[in-house]
Amino acid sequence: MKVALIGATGFVGTSVLNELEKRGHEVIAIARNIDKLKTGAQITPVKANVYNEDEVTAAVKGADAVVNTFNSGWTNPNIYDDFLRGSKAIQEGTKKAGVKRFFTVGGAGSLYVAPGVQLVDTPQFPADYKAGATAARDYLNHLKNETELDWTFLSPAIEMHQGTAGIIKGTYRVGLEEPVFDENHRSIISVEDMAIAIVDELETPKHIRQRFTVAY
Repeated sequence: MKVALIGATGFVGTSVLNELEKRGHEVIAIARNIDKLKTGAQITPVKANVYNEDEVTAAVKGADAVVNTFNSGWTNPNIYDDFLRGSKAIQEGTKKAGVKRFFTVGGAGSLYVAPGVQLVDTPQFPADYKAGATAARDYLNHLKNETELDWTFLSPAIEMHQGTAGIIKGTYRVGLEEPVFDENHRSIISVEDMAIAIVDELETPKHIRQRFTVAY
C-alpha cells in the first residue's frame, strides 16, 4: 500500500512512519521540515504547507490512503483556528487528489465520560489543552458530514506516552464513543501501540465513516 502520511515528523507521525515502514508499505512522508525525516527505500519525503489545499493535493496524489496526524502545536496561541483550518484543508486536498481512504488522528477530548458529557467539557480537563481538544472535537463534528471520503477518526486513550518511558505491548482494546479503561481505571496507551492500531485499521478497515478509540 502507498500511504501519504501528513505530519510525519511529529509525535504520532514518527511512530506511524516507523510502523508503516516495518510492515513494508510505501510512504509519502509529508512535513514542513523534511530535513527531520528518517530516510529509507520505502520513504519519499515531501515538503508541503497543510494550510494550502493545492499543496496537499499535489503531495498526496497517487496514494492509496492518507493518514493525517497534523497538529498545529499545543503552545500555539491560535491553536483552535489553525487546527480547524489545517484539518479542513487536508480533507479537501485529499478529495481533490482523488484519494478515497482518509484516516485522521484527533483527541480524546470528544470521548463521552457520562451520558451527554464529553471529556473536554469536564471541570478536571487541563486548561492548557482545552483549545486544541475543542478544535479536534469540532473537527470530528465537521467530518461526520463528509460523504465522499471513506474516513476514520481515531481518538487516542486519555493518556498517551512514548513507549520508552512506559510500555509497548503490541496489543490494544477498541472502543467507539467512550474511553477504554484498564483494571486500574486508566485509559492509557503508548504512541507506538496506537501506531499499530492505525496501520491495522488501514490494512483491515473496520471503522469506515466512524470514530473509534484504543487503549490497553
